Amino acid sequence: MSELPPLRDVIRRHGLSASKALGQNFLFDHQLLARIAKVPGDLAEAEVFEVGPGPGGLTRALLEGGARVAAVERDRRCIPALAELSDHFPDKLRVIEGDALEVDAPALFDGKPHIVANLPYNVGTALLVRWLSAEWRPWWKSLTLMFQKEVAERIVAAPDTESYGRLAVLAQWRSTPRIAMTVHRSAFTPPPKVMSAVVHIVPTETPAGVRLSVLEGITGAAFGQRRKMLRQSLKGVPGALAAMETQGIESSRRAETLSVDEFVALARVLSA
Repeated sequence: MSELPPLRDVIRRHGLSASKALGQNFLFDHQLLARIAKVPGDLAEAEVFEVGPGPGGLTRALLEGGARVAAVERDRRCIPALAELSDHFPDKLRVIEGDALEVDAPALFDGKPHIVANLPYNVGTALLVRWLSAEWRPWWKSLTLMFQKEVAERIVAAPDTESYGRLAVLAQWRSTPRIAMTVHRSAFTPPPKVMSAVVHIVPTETPAGVRLSVLEGITGAAFGQRRKMLRQSLKGVPGALAAMETQGIESSRRAETLSVDEFVALARVLSA
């Protein structure tokens, strides 16, 4: 198999440039891309779903790790560059031109894929919430996702910290997230204004007796008025004040002081 040309050459040959409207920032550092591709573990013959591959830098690293990749790309300018990768790795890469928010991703796979992506900033959080809200156990094995560092910190945040909120509870109540690495803004072309981080998320069991819709309702009300005491922020949630009393949670506390387990305990009472 002939050696692949440098990614910068591919981009230059196809006249590609990062689109601000699509939230694109290209990564060229092959060693960094290889490190990201190794975060979910051994990918030899594993199925991988990639969102927004762009010219295929991370795609290339995933394929070199032995993965079978299905990649969804809405920027048709990048399709010819990805087609070259598909030719270089026969039967290993499927490219779907479309919007990841509209594609029926589970239907693309026979088993459960790893999701690995340098997510476009403008759709990253929306996709994460969708994947975390999926039927459990979900259709994916793990998530390895690049975010703005501020978003990554919100995903892994602990109670009583500035970053702790609804996203932390949603990510942590039935999965285990961690920041696998940080990525300096200078690694991207063009450099974004913010630092980035790669988050790895592995699903765990759903706590018994808890409905997601109830948990979302409690956290939405509590963090929607996070500076108020819970007796005020949750007074519009039927049964919430009584549930706090049965769980021994002081109504004078504020949302950011409650642990994920305490939110789950309230949701369990209200789900009954």
